[in-house]
Amino acid sequence: MTSFRTPMLGIRKRIDYRCLFTFGESCFNYYGCYVTLCVYKVTIKIKITSMSLTASHRIESVQDPIIPIVGQWISENPGTVSLGQGIVWYGPPAQIEQGIAEFNQNPDNHVYKAVHGIPQLLSVIERKLELDNQIKPAGNRKVVVTAGGNLAFSNAVFAIADPGDEFILSVPFYFNHEMAISMANCKSVLVATDENYQLDLRAIEASVGPKTKAVVTVSPGNPTGVVLSTESLIAVNKLCKRMGIFHIHDEAYEYFHYGDSEQFSPASVEGSEPHTISLYSLSKSFGFASWRIGYMLIPNALFHAILKIQDTQLICAPVISQFAAVAAMRAGRKWCYQQQETIRESRSIVVSALDEITDICTYPKSMGAFYFYLKINTEISSIDVCERLIKEYGVAVIPGVTFGSSDGTYLRIAYGAMTPESAGQAIQRFVSGITAIVKD
Repeated sequence: MTSFRTPMLGIRKRIDYRCLFTFGESCFNYYGCYVTLCVYKVTIKIKITSMSLTASHRIESVQDPIIPIVGQWISENPGTVSLGQGIVWYGPPAQIEQGIAEFNQNPDNHVYKAVHGIPQLLSVIERKLELDNQIKPAGNRKVVVTAGGNLAFSNAVFAIADPGDEFILSVPFYFNHEMAISMANCKSVLVATDENYQLDLRAIEASVGPKTKAVVTVSPGNPTGVVLSTESLIAVNKLCKRMGIFHIHDEAYEYFHYGDSEQFSPASVEGSEPHTISLYSLSKSFGFASWRIGYMLIPNALFHAILKIQDTQLICAPVISQFAAVAAMRAGRKWCYQQQETIRESRSIVVSALDEITDICTYPKSMGAFYFYLKINTEISSIDVCERLIKEYGVAVIPGVTFGSSDGTYLRIAYGAMTPESAGQAIQRFVSGITAIVKD
């Protein structure tokens, strides 16, 4: 017995080898319980004996999302505190109530709206891009509102790639990017970073091949929190222009910076318009995780393709969320910075605790987002370490294997959802747990 996929039905069917060979036309026919294959004018008549209705090989090959797995372990161990999921401690600004009230005033808002976003939100985004990112969206670029940053990335992948095409990701990568690439039947080409998780420009250039469609960068980074240097982002953008490929840049954590660190947007580089795709999200900066609003800035040449994709997958981002987003964005980045004072305090507590176990773990003190990416001095796998931390010590983190780190044991710590008090409790559990596990 073996498995066979019929192109007509897209269903794997279990078949046997009782076949009738005859000469016939070059064709493929399906007759009820039989499949007739004609290859080089030899007809193979195969009887189908049973059917297997399962998920596609394409989806089965995609890694399982780690957050639900860790969430299950947490639910099975009540009292666990989480340094796992990348969310913030605060919700949206109070001003969104005005946006919701405006939405409710017009019954017409309960029907579908423009695929790429309502005019009010598009206008606010364009002003924000010009003021905060030094990008002029008018002219050769378009803004498309999406249901979060992940959908924006998926839109970009489907718009520019065919099955078998390649995307260059620097390791550690954001796992949902790698998953979206796999779902599109494309390939992630993985490139190592340096010891501080900065880009290796020579390795990136050496990885560009005939099937490369884009280089993907994220700054500040997930899972590392690292802010990529302006010089490296400019270099990647110019490399993509020279090689005739796209530069996809994710700026979901654009407002989360510490010390002298500043945000830089590659789309602000002169001449970047035709090949640069920029992705943004309100989930982190405005506490909008469940409202599902993100947006992308794309070359004009991709606008029709993106509309086609989003109309099929989503139609439009939730309209009530778009009205809320207008009000939130009018509060501006100043409001975001005010909420982040708590995150800064939590960050200091986490750093102080980690500095006590430098014999057990090493990490660069990244200056963005709300993550630290630790390399643990142990041969125990990252997934096993995470499971033990939850079940034995009541603290959750995320294993590095899901971010593509295979050369050791890595863990991501997220402190954005913490108040200073809860951050202190969580990091002390982590320090105690990881010390015991490593020295066991």
